[in-house]
Amino acid sequence: MKNSFLVVLLLAVGLPATAQTAAPLTARLDKVSLTVTLNAGGQPAYAVQYGPKSVINPSRLGLALADGKGFDGPLEITGSETKDVDESWNPVWGEVKTIRNHYRQLTVHLRQPQAPGRRLDVVFRVFADGVGFRYEVPQQPGLSYFTVQDELTEFNLPANHKAFWIPGDYDSNEYTYTTSRLSEVNTTPIEAIQQKAAPYRIQTPLMLKSDDGLYVNIHEAALVNYPAMFLNVDTKTYGLRSQLVPGATGAAAYLQAPEHTPWRTIVVSDKAPEVLASKLILNLNEPTKFPTTDWIKPQKFVGVWWEMHVNKASWNYADTSNIKLAGTDWNRLKPNGRHGANTANVKRYIDFAAQHGLQSVLVEGWNVGWEDWANNWKEEVFDFVTPYPDFNVTELQQYAAAKGVQLMMHHETSGSVTNYERRQQEAYRFMKEHGYAAVKTGYVGRIIPRGEHHDGQWMVNHYNHTAALLGQNQLMVDMHEAVRPTGLHRTYPNWLASEAARGNEFNAWSTGNPPEHETILPFTRLMGGPMDYTPGIFQIKLESWNPAQNKGRQVHTTLAKQLALYVTLYSPVQMAADLPEAYEQHLNAFQFIKDVAVDWDDTRVLLAEPGEYITTARKAKGREEWYVGSITDENPRHQTVKLDFLTPGQQYEATIYADGKGASWDKNPMAYQIRKQKVNSKSIIKLQLAAGGGAAISIKPVGR
Repeated sequence: MKNSFLVVLLLAVGLPATAQTAAPLTARLDKVSLTVTLNAGGQPAYAVQYGPKSVINPSRLGLALADGKGFDGPLEITGSETKDVDESWNPVWGEVKTIRNHYRQLTVHLRQPQAPGRRLDVVFRVFADGVGFRYEVPQQPGLSYFTVQDELTEFNLPANHKAFWIPGDYDSNEYTYTTSRLSEVNTTPIEAIQQKAAPYRIQTPLMLKSDDGLYVNIHEAALVNYPAMFLNVDTKTYGLRSQLVPGATGAAAYLQAPEHTPWRTIVVSDKAPEVLASKLILNLNEPTKFPTTDWIKPQKFVGVWWEMHVNKASWNYADTSNIKLAGTDWNRLKPNGRHGANTANVKRYIDFAAQHGLQSVLVEGWNVGWEDWANNWKEEVFDFVTPYPDFNVTELQQYAAAKGVQLMMHHETSGSVTNYERRQQEAYRFMKEHGYAAVKTGYVGRIIPRGEHHDGQWMVNHYNHTAALLGQNQLMVDMHEAVRPTGLHRTYPNWLASEAARGNEFNAWSTGNPPEHETILPFTRLMGGPMDYTPGIFQIKLESWNPAQNKGRQVHTTLAKQLALYVTLYSPVQMAADLPEAYEQHLNAFQFIKDVAVDWDDTRVLLAEPGEYITTARKAKGREEWYVGSITDENPRHQTVKLDFLTPGQQYEATIYADGKGASWDKNPMAYQIRKQKVNSKSIIKLQLAAGGGAAISIKPVGR
């Protein structure tokens, strides 16, 4: 990466505390302004405005430590500094080729006026589209090792905003979004997936819309050595207070000075597309320390996966239980005849990938242990190196290599993270020896060490350690059931994607995802990083795969919308999630999946409103090709797409994959039409989106 930057030190003062407490400290960039004060009790507070409008009313800052001598006030300001930074950097992969990192930084030095006189810094960065801030505990006498019991950060909102939220479950992000006023937040009626106890606790990223036209997103950046931040909602005052995920002991974080917390982020704009275009969270993460990155390859893949979800195949090789990993003779188990990860079936997927130019094939259920893996809080579940008798590792390695396709590894841990960490080195060595370049990890179930949560400090450190360890082995990773991303794919660009939200799989074995779900995800979950949503389902009605077990089940989408998701839901690793036979019946529509890029030079969010619609255009990396995705909620819509992002004077051919006549997500989901037309930068394309539908457009230059 090449960085060009200008850093100007503007102010460095160390005035007496009495002189500083009376006058607020301020920092501003464009429309965004920040004010920092001490209240009468010596508690630090901040406020944020966007032009004349209040974004965050005065809100408390501070840390509560386990020894009762925390930074919860009274405190005094001993000094402050500001500086301007304006730099550019090029991501290894991403939505744009170059990212500008422009901010004004204000560092506020705080000290306890009475013994033990501990010091705390709060660092604010003001961007044109929001604010990030974090706590920094400098090295100092009398404070080396310390335990954070609670964080006192508040986000006091000025009004009863519309909110898009999910329950504050310490162990799952896999909920549909509720849209309500802040005064109406109540998680009690929602069925708990894992650990959900507080009726007014919700997760970040939290998307808000004010009645006076502001879009506000609250999240965090660079989550390292610290638990995830949740938010407790005061439904009467509209105040939000941070809630850190506790560890097994009840404390939040065990730290050693010097140390800092993750950044707390506030993205704000009066235009919804600008929220989606924000790079504030990425900019608050550290650059990668990997010496080389040319081995990191964005890609598309198919896999032995969806057939298990639609009850056509199974992960387990035998129908038995009470299996012990050590001492079981897997060859003596009676095969159930439904095991999906068998050599012949995997070859079928390899053939399909090779024929259609897809880079990889994911195989789930290839390794022993699936007979007895879930819901037992069992430690020795998988060893990650022993295949079932019907999965020939060497033969498939050679077959895939001959076809120019790579196999993608799968490591489900069943939440037994201690077991996985003991076996990681051997598992990654196995991957390297057998030509696997990427792994999909999973953390289904309750965590071991027992008492820890998916989103606590212990597990956050595990996810980051795993990404770093894989990077040392030049391996890529896609994490499922992990903590929601916070921009760490800048630091670990081999961390291609995560799930960490309710994905497409829920359409196969639950009430499904409502049509609005994919119009909310970019404003919430995807603010922190790419999602492996697994789009591309063509056989919308699922009864055809197994009528007895799939009665009435379907994906809440049209086929054309599934194509559009490859553009509107960003990921550098995209799955063509359906079975090969589903695609072979609609190869003209599958052409879009073959063509669409996964790495981009430019992205333009053309139209957007959370919970309603999104239209996004992206330019393929290193190519004069554009791809457009447009999706809607349960309401049909007309969308007018101006193509003024195209190169002036260049002629293009647009291939439009649209909902067909009479299409709708519930009654006629598989009706689609394909048309072509010549376009240029002055052209306009009018789209008719069906209820729960969408449209996808590929735009390629003519005469090249």
